[in-house]
Amino acid sequence: MRYLISILLLIGLVNTVQAKTLLVLGDSLSAAYGISPSEGWVSLMADRLSQESADYQVVNASVSGETTSGGLNRLPSLLATHKPQWVLIELGANDALRGTPISVIRENLSALIELSLAEDAQVLLIGIRIPSNYGARYGDAFFELFTEVADHYEVDRVPFLLENVALNWDLMQSDGLHPNAQAQPVILDNVWPFVERLLED
Repeated sequence: MRYLISILLLIGLVNTVQAKTLLVLGDSLSAAYGISPSEGWVSLMADRLSQESADYQVVNASVSGETTSGGLNRLPSLLATHKPQWVLIELGANDALRGTPISVIRENLSALIELSLAEDAQVLLIGIRIPSNYGARYGDAFFELFTEVADHYEVDRVPFLLENVALNWDLMQSDGLHPNAQAQPVILDNVWPFVERLLED
């Protein structure tokens, strides 16, 4: 009996060690702002991964209102605690909405990627756009920033998280900034091909 218990404990320990963790570091767009957390695209991704393999664990460390600097403050502890194999970074929108200089956002995104790579985690950078009323020059520079940073560090990038969502008012909440529950499967479809590729590497 003791031998059997020892074997079961050993199996459990091995499974724990082999667990593969995806850490999502984002803002309200990934924190399911205004809807049930279970309806958010990150939870939907976790559900889809669990259907494929019980070995995947998704940690959603997204916080509404989060900025790149806030994420940078939290990331070291998150990496130490969860030891993720993959880090999905979805930050920058709140910086841009506050008019933060592009150079500062670039520096912070770069630091987030460097911290993750230093812990042997693969990175997926998730691009985002801001409303056009913030000015075409700043808005274009912000959007292009994700390509520049991803190319520099040779990490994969989701071009635009809210593709096929942002201009469809049926998929947006009344504030015009946050997607509703019906939009979440569409958002997951935007991210999923890149997640699949990330897991295969």
